[in-house]
Amino acid sequence: MSFDPNAAALPGSGPYGLPHSAEEARVILLPVPFDATTSYRKGAARGPGAIVEASHQVDLFDLETGRPYEAGIALFDDAQFQARVEALNTEASALAEPIIALGGDLQEAPELAATLATVNERCDELNELIHAATAKLIDAGKLVALVGGDHATPFGSIRAHAERYPGLGILHIDAHHDLRPAYEGFTWSHASIMRNAVEHLPGVAKLVQVGIRDFSEEEFDYVRASGGKVEAFYDAQLAAERQCGATFAAQCRRIAAALPREVYLSFDIDGLDPSLCPNTGTPVPGGLSFHEACALIAEVARSGRRIVGLDLNEVSPGESAAQEWDANVGARLLYKLIGWMLKSREG
Repeated sequence: MSFDPNAAALPGSGPYGLPHSAEEARVILLPVPFDATTSYRKGAARGPGAIVEASHQVDLFDLETGRPYEAGIALFDDAQFQARVEALNTEASALAEPIIALGGDLQEAPELAATLATVNERCDELNELIHAATAKLIDAGKLVALVGGDHATPFGSIRAHAERYPGLGILHIDAHHDLRPAYEGFTWSHASIMRNAVEHLPGVAKLVQVGIRDFSEEEFDYVRASGGKVEAFYDAQLAAERQCGATFAAQCRRIAAALPREVYLSFDIDGLDPSLCPNTGTPVPGGLSFHEACALIAEVARSGRRIVGLDLNEVSPGESAAQEWDANVGARLLYKLIGWMLKSREG
């Protein structure tokens, strides 16, 4: 049966209604439905499934990036991997719940120390699973777009990309620094993902953060003490510059210039204005508009930098069928990110 990109998605079709198998597709979506250490509002584990479902409503021609679908976009086809991720999330979430309820302070409940250690072990296993899957896909010539889950999920993917592209830069769009050494005792917390990437992955040469507007003083000091390895473009400062006449286009050029040639894009949906992601785990006022986010990624691609991989995290679909907005935005944002990743590799 021939594929019509202008028709409605067929029942049983892949992401974005596409017919590609994982072998045929150049871009592989790696869904990781895991949110065990979410510290405020859970739900991100349902994000990957909701994004794929919402993707069937996305028109495939894009004014800016053309026809990303022609490269082929498919889901990672490994039932054993998915079953293990889901089992790890179920187990680790149940174990983490009483620790999160105490804010990680186990002085009054020292018996939970062994439980905390087990959660960290399960998160470490998840990292290894994702690293192995991502490395295999990269070696097969695929472009990997991990879809979380909370923002702890992409560590293994970042590791695999940093091993294959030493000198890698991470463009991190988020409301939060995610630079805590640990959070609530969890070594692999979503609040620690970028600290772990900077300190444990020698292939990561630079971390550039955009949209940051909710952070601890400890994290702020960490950035200033990094010697330029971590560079933050704070949301309040960017807004103040624009109020004094700076253009967002000029700001995008400055951000892109701070990155090495090869870039891994890590996108937490709460980097956007919360009207676009009201059900995300830790929404914060401010942030990028949809068009600003797309313009920033477009500038990175047009600047001659190459986007080698990406992740999108913290999309939470809400509790009812009426709360589909987050997944709708997430599916469209993901398609834009994929489009610009492909464009950055042309020529």
